[in-house]
Amino acid sequence: ATMFGISRDHAASDLQKNQDRENMLLKQRAAAKHRLEDQENINPKATSRSVLGALQNNQRSARPQLQQGTKQGHSCQVLSCTNSENHGRDPSEKMGAKQPGFTIHVDEPDGACTKKQVASKAKVLMEKPLLTINPIAGNRQPLSVIECPLDASFDSPVAMDMSVCDAEEKPRDANEVPDYAVEIHKYLREMEIKSRPKAGYMKKQPDITNSMRAILVDWLVEVGEEYKLQNETLYLAANYIDRFLSAMSVLRGKLQLVGTAAMLLASKFEEIYPPEVTEFVYITDDTYTKKQVLRMEHLILKVLSFDLAAPTINQFLTQYFLHQPVNQKVESLSMFLGELSLVDSDPFLKYLPSVTAAAAFVLARYTITGVSWPQSLIELTGYTVESLMPCIMDLHQTYLNAPQHAQQSVREKYKGTKYHEVSLIEPPEKVMLV
Repeated sequence: ATMFGISRDHAASDLQKNQDRENMLLKQRAAAKHRLEDQENINPKATSRSVLGALQNNQRSARPQLQQGTKQGHSCQVLSCTNSENHGRDPSEKMGAKQPGFTIHVDEPDGACTKKQVASKAKVLMEKPLLTINPIAGNRQPLSVIECPLDASFDSPVAMDMSVCDAEEKPRDANEVPDYAVEIHKYLREMEIKSRPKAGYMKKQPDITNSMRAILVDWLVEVGEEYKLQNETLYLAANYIDRFLSAMSVLRGKLQLVGTAAMLLASKFEEIYPPEVTEFVYITDDTYTKKQVLRMEHLILKVLSFDLAAPTINQFLTQYFLHQPVNQKVESLSMFLGELSLVDSDPFLKYLPSVTAAAAFVLARYTITGVSWPQSLIELTGYTVESLMPCIMDLHQTYLNAPQHAQQSVREKYKGTKYHEVSLIEPPEKVMLV
């Protein structure tokens, strides 16, 4: 019995040991299996997962483009529009990082992907610190001044060629276009006929006279000087007045209103900074209201059919000066004679602006230098001295009578040093042109 009892105990013990071994093997296999699964599922670097898209350690190549809220308040990332977001990574990074299970494609215009890749690279370069500076304890000392005197001689490498600067600073005349001078002159000659007022319109005016018009133009000369307007503005205003009066009958009480509105239009057309409407109301001593000035401006525009680009004596004189250079005194005297012809409509309205400008040029040049109409301008204009003589004689007579004229604004204007005091020059008693 004892022997059978011992054998039973040994058998039970062996059975228990076998079961324990089997359990241990099962546990070891299960643990090994779990370790393999964990190695497959765990990334080399522990990072937090975003809701959609690439992982945070892939931010070098994938920029956030579309955001979606999460429970923690973080924004999710969306992949770029191509599958080339891994371009430029290190091989180790490709092997270690687990690729996302799906890719979101966004349709974008042609070239958008390239722009985003370039912008992403630029942002990475800007965010990457180029230089790390360690703080140093203690106060910062200012940089010492480097003594380096510059040699201004021509042997110095920093010496400047001032002749180049002087050449660049010389002002150029915008009207000086020799390649197009003939075409420009031809066009002005054509347009002056279309924008020409009627010579005898004053005979059909029931309530105004030539002397009233002369007073109006003389006052406009003062207005131009008061507001420092261009000479061209005065010529344009006179042209608008004459063209308007050629078509409309005006009472003498409204003549100044016509002149004010014409000067306002000319200023808007010619000046960079024209005076305000209230300024023109002010210069009339509040004789007219702002509404009246604007309504007259509208009426003038309708009568002139909005055709405001009229060739003037001033424009033709500019053409002549460019084609045949003269000294500044001759230029100023020519401009003075041209403005004298503006004041008196009789007899100068019967002459074209190009003819009056040519007569002023001839008379001024003859007064200062004694030289007549040059051959170069004869070829340009087609005018000869003989064809210009009637206008020259009328202008010469006006020049002689200028000191005794009732209107003196033009003479006062050209007494200044700006115009070389040409109105004080005595006119020749006779004009002997060959």
